Amino acid sequence: MGWFGTAKSEEKPDPVARQSRQKCWESRDAYYVCLDAAGVVAPGEEGNVCAAPKADYERNCAKSWIDYFNKRRVLAEQQQGILAQANTQANAAKRT
Repeated sequence: MGWFGTAKSEEKPDPVARQSRQKCWESRDAYYVCLDAAGVVAPGEEGNVCAAPKADYERNCAKSWIDYFNKRRVLAEQQQGILAQANTQANAAKRT
């Protein structure tokens, strides 16, 4: 191959293109559905259970997006627990 070779090793997602973003979100959602079905909160802790959806997710999304989405998933789960506890305490305070 010369200086201006045309061989592509792998197409990278273009975060600016609407179609690339949509494909990323769809593959993220499919991966998260698999994680939910496996009872896994933190992505990457599922072992080989969700290998195919994870591969699509990693192929269709930029690494920075994957890091962001995965952190948001864990934070959202933590927030649900905190909100549930706060509601329980608020309801208990109303009764007294």
